[in-house]
Amino acid sequence: MNKINNTYSQDKTHSTKILIVDDEPDIIELLELTLARMGMDVASAQLIGDAKKLLNNNTFQLCLTDMRLPDGEGLELVRYINQFYSDLPVAVITAHGTPENAVAALKAGAFDYLSKPVGLKEVRDLVKSALSIPTHGQSYPNQRTLLGNSPPMHQLRATIDKLARSQAAVYINGESGSGKELAARMIHERSARHSQPFIAVNCGAIPDNLMESEFFGYKKGAFTGADKDHDGFFLMAHGGTLFLDEVADLPLAMQVKLLRVIQEKQVRRIGDSQEKTVDVRIISATHKTLAQCVELGQFRQDLYYRLNVIELNMPSLREMKEDIPIIAENIINKLCAEANRAPCQLKKEALELLMRYEYPGNVRELENILERTLALNSDCEIGHDELQMPEKFKIPAKNEINAPQIKLKSSFDEEAIPLQDFLDKLEKNSIEKALEQNRYNRTKAAKVLGITVRSLRYRMERLGLNEPA
Repeated sequence: MNKINNTYSQDKTHSTKILIVDDEPDIIELLELTLARMGMDVASAQLIGDAKKLLNNNTFQLCLTDMRLPDGEGLELVRYINQFYSDLPVAVITAHGTPENAVAALKAGAFDYLSKPVGLKEVRDLVKSALSIPTHGQSYPNQRTLLGNSPPMHQLRATIDKLARSQAAVYINGESGSGKELAARMIHERSARHSQPFIAVNCGAIPDNLMESEFFGYKKGAFTGADKDHDGFFLMAHGGTLFLDEVADLPLAMQVKLLRVIQEKQVRRIGDSQEKTVDVRIISATHKTLAQCVELGQFRQDLYYRLNVIELNMPSLREMKEDIPIIAENIINKLCAEANRAPCQLKKEALELLMRYEYPGNVRELENILERTLALNSDCEIGHDELQMPEKFKIPAKNEINAPQIKLKSSFDEEAIPLQDFLDKLEKNSIEKALEQNRYNRTKAAKVLGITVRSLRYRMERLGLNEPA
């Protein structure tokens, strides 16, 4: 019974080879027949020990393993492969109705999972997807990256590369402006879904009454104004990745509907009588603490566990200040290129000043500072005095910049209030100022703020701002 079955032939050394580890002969036979029809070579083992021997003596492109084996758990093999054969995708076969096993496997490093009874179409789709995963270090044109050489940045890039080799749902946690969407796009671009759509959705910018139609789509004539079919975010992202930014802002009623779609992998457009199957990887993000939102009853616990299979924490700019020079240089070069102006350079004294600031808005705030600086300065070299730092940030004189007794403060030091209340206050003041300067023309105010009119309208409603009578 416990024997190794190796079906490799000498003249097929360059064909795709797949390892099956399962102690049920019927499952092995089903998978062997399915994979053989796809032109794959198959080796099978019924024990973890035998599987390790095959791994040591052969090169595989995919491993399929059962969760429960006579000599141990499938998770042991998943961890072994991740440690010694990191380029080899491994998928697990779980018993029907045990999603906790699937989640444990994904957290251990499995690429994906199949539930028993195993469907042939699911097997074929999984194999095709696994074989599309880029190898470590492989890159594509215009692939994004995170700059920096600090330990937190090295760790972040390594984690992103690991997450890209999985199909698990990812929850990205981090402060506003820390690069959560960039991290999501990097995961997508390095994954097996890199050639498929990446759809980014700001959950906080969609009015409640449009949630269902925007996410799930609608049929022509479903309601007044539906003059053509609309697919919605899930169907638009089919085969690719759906990024749900500020997911904590979803209303509870929408959370219920979202949970069902994630569980069933089926979407019914408004006005449609048929459901459509969707294959979407979910990556979500928020600057709030989602676990705290669950405790406060603002976010469903069951949806939280569906979204937070693997958590990715984005470091703040304060935690990697040694990366500020390289990030600032990259921003300056990009802004100069967009403005068709000669390249600019930050003087040493300017870089030292940038590294002293605390950046409550993280990289996005650094970018805003440099954009204001370039807009108000035509010189090719930017010094201490030219930097457009926040008004309440104390700037020392040039001859005092290295004095140890000087302590620079951000505006955060002045008020001991919750972070979200402080950010809301800043946002409200900025919107009011922009509206006043543009005589309450929302289109012009939105342009000054760098947001859409729709986003401005939502933010005004959320902050309780009303136009004067």
